[in-house]
Formats: sequence, C-alpha cells, structure tokens
Amino acid sequence: MSERINARLSLPLAEFVGRMVGETGLYETPSEYVRDLIRRDMERRESQFVQDAILTGYRDLAAGRVFESNGDFKTDMALLDQKEAGGWQ
Repeated sequence: MSERINARLSLPLAEFVGRMVGETGLYETPSEYVRDLIRRDMERRESQFVQDAILTGYRDLAAGRVFESNGDFKTDMALLDQKEAGGWQ
C-alpha cells in the first residue's frame, strides 16, 4: 500500500531537487529522492536510539547501577524495580 504526499518547495529547494534528479542527478525522479531521504532519516533516528541506549548503559555501569542477572527476564525486571525504588542501595 502506498500513500501520496504532496509538498510545496521554495524555488531554491526545487532547483536543488532538480539538480539531484534526471540524467545528471543521482536519482531518476523526485519521488525516488524523497523516499531515499526518508529512509536515511529513519535509519539515522533508529541508530541514534541505539546509541542513546548504549550510552545510558555505560552511565549506569559507571554509577554502579548493575546487578547480576539470573537469566529469568521477569525476575530480573522485578529486581530492577526493587533497586530503582530503593535508589540502588
């Protein structure tokens, strides 16, 4: 299923898109260019989410907010809740 989106561009933006498409551009159509931009933005945002999660983990480690997992997710989450409620004491 596809959805049609229309956008109005200022002259400088339209000229830039014009240079990016056609025989001398990297893309065959403006739609192809826009789809690629959206995909790249999605990937960048997903990558940023992962990087933020890793950084949060490093900060927790540096602050001593760690515990040994027993391998059971539900039990680990309960222990995590206890530690969070107790201020990691």
